[in-house]
Amino acid sequence: MADVARRAGVSMATASRALSDHPHVAPATRARVLAAAEHLSYVISPEASRLAGGTTGRVAVVVPHISRWFFASLLEGLEAVLRESDLDVLLYHVGDAADRSTFFQRLPARRKVDAVVVLGMPVAEPERERLGLMGVHIVAAGGQVESYPYVSVDDLAAGRQAMDHLLFLGHRRIGMIATADPGQPGWPAVRGRTRAYHEAHADAGIPVDERLIVEVPWGGAPGADAMAQLLGLRKPPTAVYAHSDEVALGAVRTLRRAGLRIPGDVSVVGIDDHPLADLTDLTTVAQPVREQGTLAGRMVLSLLSGEDITDGVTVPTRLVIRGSTGPPRP
Repeated sequence: MADVARRAGVSMATASRALSDHPHVAPATRARVLAAAEHLSYVISPEASRLAGGTTGRVAVVVPHISRWFFASLLEGLEAVLRESDLDVLLYHVGDAADRSTFFQRLPARRKVDAVVVLGMPVAEPERERLGLMGVHIVAAGGQVESYPYVSVDDLAAGRQAMDHLLFLGHRRIGMIATADPGQPGWPAVRGRTRAYHEAHADAGIPVDERLIVEVPWGGAPGADAMAQLLGLRKPPTAVYAHSDEVALGAVRTLRRAGLRIPGDVSVVGIDDHPLADLTDLTTVAQPVREQGTLAGRMVLSLLSGEDITDGVTVPTRLVIRGSTGPPRP
């Protein structure tokens, strides 16, 4: 900036005001300073400006999975909002228990951020304590984390939409392919979607047959294996409620390989509205994933601007009926 000021024949303070588009700079002076900056290929350093303002201009994002569609969509919505406000994103991938332990142990040393966003993962009490040592704003997205402002769906309500749809169609023997993520024990989404299965049965006055419940890791291949296990029962289910579309699509593959008609022989419903759900005509409960990331980004901006936000935001889900569900076979 000293070189720019010298070339334009102005003081450092005037050069700084002209480059930051301060209103109290004469147009001719601003033009001279900009021309000098252009000649010298000078640009204002965002890093220096942020340090002068007492902020870092960075937001840390902690995510358990990068390759999965759900987390990528969350991140896409979040990053777009933060980028528009000239905030950089530092991405931390904590894929397994060892990664999580190492990350949270070293976390207090990573104070060079203005906020932390936790995407789609629960936060245990020891991890909350480590986050608290940073002294920055914490926001959660893609899952209810009651300790912080969050953006999420009601997984119990989403599960009930799926189950009530099957019950309305007349199904009484409904299997559930529940999911468990080894890297995220106690994930609220799993608890809510499982609870929906049991509550729907209770409200309909139907006893739960535990043999119709299979718990597998998250993913399409485990969903296919779970469906094979259900088909091995002497009396298989007439419908299957899967915790996610990926798991549901795995179940669909097994049914088709077994020569069964969907939904003529077995109905299948998932949750999330994965991009493949529409292409494969899968009935599902849609949740606005990218929107949750967008809302979390706006929440971060509000907190950084001094607003006091303590509550969570629950976005609605909706049943999307496609060709994979129908009445049970007579």
